Amino acid sequence: HPASPEATGLEVDKLNPAFIKAYFDHYLDQYKEATGGLMGKRGLQYVITDSWEANTQNWTDHLIAEFNKRRGYDMRPWLPALAGHIGESSEATDRFFWDFRRTLADMVAEYHYDQLTEILKARGMGRYTESHEVGRAFIGDGMEVKRSAAVPMSAMWTPQGNRGSERYDADIRESASVAHIYGQNIVAAESLTAGSGAWGWSPETLKPTADRELSQGLNRFVIHTSVHQPVNDKIPGLGLGPFGQWFTRHETWAEQAKAWIDYLARSSYLLQQGRFVADVVYYYGEDTNVTALFGDGPPPIPEGYNFDYINSDALRTRLAAGPGGTLMTPSGMRYRLLALDPNSRLMPLSVLRKIRDLVEAGAAVAGPKPAASPSLADDQAEFKAIADRLWGGHPGKGRVFGSGTIGEALAALGVQPDFAYSKPQADTELAFVHRQLADGEIYWVSNRKGRPERVEAVFRVAGKAPELWHAETGSVEPASYRIADGRTTVPLELGPHDAVFAVFRKAAGGPSRTVPKPAGTRLAAVEGPWEVTFQPNRGAPPKLTLEALGSWHEHPDPGVKYFSGTAVYTKTVEAPDAWFKPGAKLWLDLGGVKNIAEVTVNGKALGILWKPPFRVEVTAAMKPGANRLEIKVTNLWVNRLIGDQQPGAAAKYTYTAQPFYRADSPLLPSGLTGPVQLTRSEFK
Repeated sequence: HPASPEATGLEVDKLNPAFIKAYFDHYLDQYKEATGGLMGKRGLQYVITDSWEANTQNWTDHLIAEFNKRRGYDMRPWLPALAGHIGESSEATDRFFWDFRRTLADMVAEYHYDQLTEILKARGMGRYTESHEVGRAFIGDGMEVKRSAAVPMSAMWTPQGNRGSERYDADIRESASVAHIYGQNIVAAESLTAGSGAWGWSPETLKPTADRELSQGLNRFVIHTSVHQPVNDKIPGLGLGPFGQWFTRHETWAEQAKAWIDYLARSSYLLQQGRFVADVVYYYGEDTNVTALFGDGPPPIPEGYNFDYINSDALRTRLAAGPGGTLMTPSGMRYRLLALDPNSRLMPLSVLRKIRDLVEAGAAVAGPKPAASPSLADDQAEFKAIADRLWGGHPGKGRVFGSGTIGEALAALGVQPDFAYSKPQADTELAFVHRQLADGEIYWVSNRKGRPERVEAVFRVAGKAPELWHAETGSVEPASYRIADGRTTVPLELGPHDAVFAVFRKAAGGPSRTVPKPAGTRLAAVEGPWEVTFQPNRGAPPKLTLEALGSWHEHPDPGVKYFSGTAVYTKTVEAPDAWFKPGAKLWLDLGGVKNIAEVTVNGKALGILWKPPFRVEVTAAMKPGANRLEIKVTNLWVNRLIGDQQPGAAAKYTYTAQPFYRADSPLLPSGLTGPVQLTRSEFK
């Protein structure tokens, strides 16, 4: 699932390494033949394994031998349990089932996923790997199956109905945790997948989801979906059934997409630099994936601290005690606290032994006392003895917090929040990511609300002067700041769903700095009439004159009402000499735009605007006297798709593989709605 009837049939046995190798070799050899050997550095470089959508497998020919080798006892006396019979006791039977599922999980990780890494490596290739996404039936651990991937990967969909994107937070943070702990650095995700609103997404409406992905640790977008469009007379064209984002060359805003892609690229690039900073490493236990545990909300990490998930495999093999009570990984991660989820009260003896070793070496642990091992193979008496000693007040050099919150444990360790902010409103919400460079710090801060926020942001860094880096424009500006008590306070003005990088790379010239802000003056409203020319072959008249701005979908002409594409607004604006002052900047504010605008003044292109505020500097382009203003505005396909469904429509301008809209579907606001204004900013 989901496969077309022609693609259904037998599944390869994913618990048999020989069968898996034969399958992948055959599959890859077909690509080798088709590409003339262009595999690896000079050709296909990666394979993506998508989320597990094949249901579950619980048997293979050599399972008894595998079980006996991995668990250390004979499974044959327990086979009746697989038919529903209790053996010895219900508790013992539960432990056998844990051992059984653990064996299946080990085999899936090693034989299917890890072996694919080796198969691809022999061909000079690597793998991107998703695992269970959200709600998949998957016997395995999501971190384990990504551990040897070149790029651990996950998924995040756009909001669907009353379901938001946040249910995918755990999936992306799981992949980010794998990258941080195992040293891959790049964190990818099947991104911006839509299950509704066909061709109804713009960069402005996609940004909140993209920023949510970045907030969970993503730094490489794999846009879903971008279906090949082989012809030019079937537009907007083919899709992947009902699933989008429909990001193809026939999208209405394809020619204006560079500004959006630049935003994603700049944000991703900065968040690939240095090392992720997290104070907490969170052990979620056994037998349940993080998306099942935390699909409805994150673990109780206090605001202002970041964290990574960790599983049993990584805890045993990648975590070590470091200086000053820290927890280290070979990849360079440094944590201050190992937190235990309540789900981990049943943990393997090998994990408890490792926790004992970490604590005895000086590390700190917070969480409930483990109750027992879930495995029949473990010594329960030894387990109890270790747990009693650690949680009974004899932890060695380290500390064990058996009660209280994670926040209280961090406070007791003297760990200040990495990021804090004032709350002008009770529900003000910011997200942050911190990357540490060899000679500086990068913080990414995102406004989660669709309204402006003016906050005082506090960063756990001192001695360096902050700069604000804006990924949507590539511009950099100095920021005001105050340094005190080892932290730096920076005032931030964030627009709706805005995001900014606070970069600390230059030595501070003093304990504080105030960057003056220019004062703004409204110069004139730019009112009608406007000459508007429409993209041809979309049903609209070639041109018309608008006395006042308004949405196309409210226009009486059906060709304008149902128009989808690009229209150019032109007007001549007279600029008096008094508008121009030395050192002052002139700005054009478009007001409302649906959905993307491209501004040209006197033949000089000034950029693409795709989110509020739709405002651009025009200083270098304007001159005293007459100025020709052109505003190219592009809306979405939705209105034309609806227009083609109208009874008695003389012509149809669009093609889709399946109908997404009816004649009575609601139209979308479109075009330049204003008010358009010219303003001036200057220091007084």
